[in-house]
Amino acid sequence: MTWSTAPAVATPRMMARVLATFYIAAGIAGLFAVVGPGAGSQGRWQILGLSVVVLLCGAVSFRWGSRWPRHVFHGPVASASALVACGVLVSPDPATAMAAAALLSFVAVDACFFFSLPLAWLHMGFGIAAVTAALIAQGDVPAAIALALDAVVVALGTVVRGLVLRASSASRDPLTGLANRRGFDDALQELLAASSRGGRRISAALLDLDHFKRVNDSQGHEAGDRVLCRVADVWRRELPADAVLARQGGDEFALLLPGFSGAEALTLVDDIAARHPEVSLSVGVAEHRPDHSAADLMRRADRALYDAKAAGRGRCELESGPSSELAGDLAAALDAGDLQVHYQPIVALPDGEVVGVEALARWTHPEHGPVPPVEFVAVAEQTGLVAALGEHVLRTACTDLAGVRTGAGEQVTLGVNVSGRELSDPGYPARALAVLAETGFPAQHLVLEVTESLVEGESPTAVTALHQLRAAGLKVSIDDFGTGYSSLSRLDTLPADVLKLDRSFVASLGESPRRAQMLAHLAAMCQGLGLDVVAEGVETAEQAAAVGAVGCTFAQGWRYGRPAPLADLLVGLMSDVDVLPTT
Repeated sequence: MTWSTAPAVATPRMMARVLATFYIAAGIAGLFAVVGPGAGSQGRWQILGLSVVVLLCGAVSFRWGSRWPRHVFHGPVASASALVACGVLVSPDPATAMAAAALLSFVAVDACFFFSLPLAWLHMGFGIAAVTAALIAQGDVPAAIALALDAVVVALGTVVRGLVLRASSASRDPLTGLANRRGFDDALQELLAASSRGGRRISAALLDLDHFKRVNDSQGHEAGDRVLCRVADVWRRELPADAVLARQGGDEFALLLPGFSGAEALTLVDDIAARHPEVSLSVGVAEHRPDHSAADLMRRADRALYDAKAAGRGRCELESGPSSELAGDLAAALDAGDLQVHYQPIVALPDGEVVGVEALARWTHPEHGPVPPVEFVAVAEQTGLVAALGEHVLRTACTDLAGVRTGAGEQVTLGVNVSGRELSDPGYPARALAVLAETGFPAQHLVLEVTESLVEGESPTAVTALHQLRAAGLKVSIDDFGTGYSSLSRLDTLPADVLKLDRSFVASLGESPRRAQMLAHLAAMCQGLGLDVVAEGVETAEQAAAVGAVGCTFAQGWRYGRPAPLADLLVGLMSDVDVLPTT
């Protein structure tokens, strides 16, 4: 690790300062050689010209070097070797030539401080070869003296690298090799300083492993260490080169993403978290605001992390604050009743009769057009609008479908998604039952769809609410089952009546006989426990046959109809499901 990577303390700001200091010191030394006592006239103008160039390089490095990517520093370091060799060649006497050659020690320190060990040796090798050749070309400097100087330069660079690595270890987590809290704080201050100068965006994220204590308690701390290293390896591989990932301690990680807005950072961390589905993460993201300090940024990220845990864990949340323009537009749309509710059919297997629907919110922004549900639902959750959004969908759907019958003459069953924040409100059960009383929709035909992570997320208020609503006749469906912290042993204790298998199972069902066998056993177990199984994402006849073969009792997907307005749904209920509208 230490030989193949650059030292952790070599931040762009520190590299720029060291490089500028050495360049300026070398330029001043050159000026002394020109104007000092006993300076000869031979080579005076050449040395003066080189000194001026070196001073200008130092000034440029000091002013703009902190903004350079690490690879840019290869140019100034290599140029320094060439300038030292030129200084040796134009020196008027052996003493001046040796003094100029001694400046190669600056190059050795830069190379061993800035770069990985192979690249540091490459720079030192180039510098030593160029300067040694220049000394020998002088004619008056013995080769043995030149080689002695080379030995001193190599020793100096080696010692400096050892000291730098020792200093770096103070900012590194020994288990994962990531930055520790000290290293993270240093990097945060550096990046915020650079952001204030250049106006570059920066976002921060706090990551927490869900149920990590269970791993340590049940499998031992060695297993827990392997989980931490697994997460560190995946994120280190997938993150941009200039990102800063740190282990804060225990199962907590922190992340800095320079150049990323809050929304972009949320998308990135959500994507990376999905790359290790066996390890569930709760993540809070916040974007830096110009008038806020480092502590403010991390406090907001911590608030978003708390929201992610309160909503059921296994999710990423963005703390965007109530000033979000989209949030204001969403609030206005809710007040005006401009959000629509579309319905997607759910069919019974194997005959394909429509027996229920899932209600889905849809919003067309007056200026920006259709807004993806994943976007405006996230905004609603982040800004406290989710209760109003959830009640709007529930009330609209219950009003639309009260009295609507299936082809067999039975009341259509309605599935409505419920946020963890709604269920965490102690007043939610009373409000939901009040909507049923006002609209006349029968409670036994309403299914509340919650994510598996919410039920597993140790949210006592939410779980208590589900028990209360089930006692009132409502049913509970565990949505996206199989993507969170799944545990078959909990199927007999979940406050649920239905399991909805995530669409990823359906998509790969025909490609994996073991997956099909596993789902068949799961469906049989659910039937024994009195749980219905709904397969989501059914798009083809082959998939429909496959989910029916493994024992799923219901199915949902584009094969049976895409989400559509109420009028189109009613037309579909009077026709064969294969010709339901797909608008």
